[in-house]
Amino acid sequence: MSTCDLARLIVARGGGRQCGDGCRRRRAERGSSAGKTSIGRCLQALLPRPWLLLGVDDLIHVAPPSSVSYGPQGEVVLGGGWRALESAWSRGVAEMARAGAGVIIDDVFLDGAASQQRTGVHLAGLEVLWVGVQCAPEVAAARERARGDRPTGMAAGQATAVHRGVVYDLVVDSGTASPDECAGLIAERMV
Repeated sequence: MSTCDLARLIVARGGGRQCGDGCRRRRAERGSSAGKTSIGRCLQALLPRPWLLLGVDDLIHVAPPSSVSYGPQGEVVLGGGWRALESAWSRGVAEMARAGAGVIIDDVFLDGAASQQRTGVHLAGLEVLWVGVQCAPEVAAARERARGDRPTGMAAGQATAVHRGVVYDLVVDSGTASPDECAGLIAERMV
């Protein structure tokens, strides 16, 4: 496969029954339009108990409009105060997992390994399954166009930066496998 769009799906759980290999939180990471939300929804349907699916888009939706904007090539421009909001949100999501909720985090690591490190601080003490969701750049670009709710160029712009230096426990390819198939591969790692 050529350079791919990669995302992260992070799965975490803090209480109750543990996953087979001990994961407590799942986190899915990828760039824009890689399919992580669809995979997260399918994963929720496969798991034997309820899991929350929370994503960076949820945070963006409730943050002040000045917190995130988009440049002419689809690049993400973070406003003042974004990192403080992101940190508080990440801490809150981690606390839900510590309280016993299964949590699937749908995220994009704009800063690659530095983003993973920031997130990992909040997940300390939880068992985490880091899942990369990849697809060919042309697949992500086609999905971006079909969605119509992302700036043109965002998927291509994030294709390499979001996974630079990030370490995954599992990588799935949403360009060659359906969301159900990808979710099945993730669920197998949790049993």
